Amino acid sequence: MTRRRSHSYTGGSSPAPTASSSYSITSSITTDRSFPTPTDKSTSSVASWISGIFINCFTPPDSVSSKDFNDSKSSSSEHNRRSSTGSTQRHNNGNASETEHPRFTFHEIYDATKNFSPSFRIGQGGFGTVYKVKLRDGTTFAVKRAKKSMHDDRQGAEFKSEIQTLAQVTHLSLVKYYGYVVHDDEKILIVEYVANGTLRDHLDCKEGKEVLDMATRLDIATDVAHAITYLHMYTQPPIIHRDIKSSNILLTENFRAKVADFGFARLAPDTESGATHVSTQVKGTAGYLDPEYLTTYQLTEKSDVYSFGVLLVEILTGRRPIELSRGQKERITIRWAIKKFTSGDTISVLDPKLEQSPANNLALEKVLEMAFQCLAPHRGSRPSMKKCSEILWGIRKDYRELLNTTSL
Repeated sequence: MTRRRSHSYTGGSSPAPTASSSYSITSSITTDRSFPTPTDKSTSSVASWISGIFINCFTPPDSVSSKDFNDSKSSSSEHNRRSSTGSTQRHNNGNASETEHPRFTFHEIYDATKNFSPSFRIGQGGFGTVYKVKLRDGTTFAVKRAKKSMHDDRQGAEFKSEIQTLAQVTHLSLVKYYGYVVHDDEKILIVEYVANGTLRDHLDCKEGKEVLDMATRLDIATDVAHAITYLHMYTQPPIIHRDIKSSNILLTENFRAKVADFGFARLAPDTESGATHVSTQVKGTAGYLDPEYLTTYQLTEKSDVYSFGVLLVEILTGRRPIELSRGQKERITIRWAIKKFTSGDTISVLDPKLEQSPANNLALEKVLEMAFQCLAPHRGSRPSMKKCSEILWGIRKDYRELLNTTSL
C-alpha cells in the first residue's frame, strides 16, 4: 500500500518548517512561487542529445596522498592509551576549526558497539561500515568506521575530506557532524543518526517499508536540491559533493531528506581567479557520473547537477540507474526513460507502485522535463542547482493545487 501523509494544502502555501536551522536556504528560494522553466533548448532537443549515451563509469585510484593528515599516536602503555579526538567550534562566519575535545573516546565507542558487533551495523559503504551507537548519557549517533585496507593513503585522504567538509556545513537537509576519533589504525567519524534508512531502501520497499507517494517524493527531491544548492552557493569555499545518489540520501521519521557521505567531496574552483573547473581523478558511483567529467577529468558544480538528474529519474521510476537484470533496451534507466519520453509514452516510466492520477501524471511530466535538462551532455546546457530548486518548488506547488482540486 502506498504510504500517504495527511495533506491539507491550500493555495500552494509552503509547508511549515520541521525544525529550525542556523541557515535556511528556503527563505531565499521560495519567495516567488512562479518560477520560469529554462527554455534555452526544448526538452525534446535536450533529450535527443543524450538518448544514445551509454556511460562506462569507473573509479580509478586516487593519487591524493594523506601524508599531511597527522594521526595522533599513543604515548602511554597498552591499557592507558589515549585517542586523538576532534570536534568543531562553529564561528559566526560559518567556518569551523578543529579542536581537541574529550567528548568522544575510542573506548567509549568500542564498548557501546560491543567490539563493533554486527548486531549494531546499520550500513556499509565505500568508506567503511556504519554502526548505530547509544552512549551512556542516552544520546544516539551513527559511527562510520573506516576500512583497514592496503589503500591506506586513499582512505586517509577520504577521511580527512569528510571531516573538513562536514565541519563547515550546517543545513537542515545535511547530516550533522559531531566529531572524529583516531586511535592507532582506527579512523572513526561520528555523525547524526537518521532513523528511517535510505531513499533507496524505500524505493525498493526494503524490510517492509511502505511505498512513498508522489507528494513525499517531491518533498525529498526538493530537500536534496536545497542541500546541494547550499553546498554550491552558501559555503565558503563552495563544495562539490561528487557522490549524489539514492543510497546517500537518508530519511527522517517525518520523511525529510538529509544528504550524507562527503568522502568524495571537493572544493569548487575559485571563480574569482578565473578558474572554471577542478582537475581531479574521477570519483563517484557508476550510473550517476557526469559524462563530461568522466572524459575530461574536469569537475564542476554541474557534475552534481548531472547526478541529481539521474536521482530524479530514479525517484520517479523506482528503478536503479543501471539494472543489469533487464533487457538491453531497459538496462540504462535514463536512456530508457528518455526514449519513452520522446516517443510520447511518458506515463509508462512511472513507478508501477504509484497510481496513475492527474496530479501524479503532471508531476511525472514536469520533473522529467527538468531531469533531462540536468542530464545534458555538456555542462553549459545544464541548469544550476538553484534553478532546479526553484523549478521543483513550482512543480510541487502545482501538484498540490491539482491534488486538492481533484480530491474535492
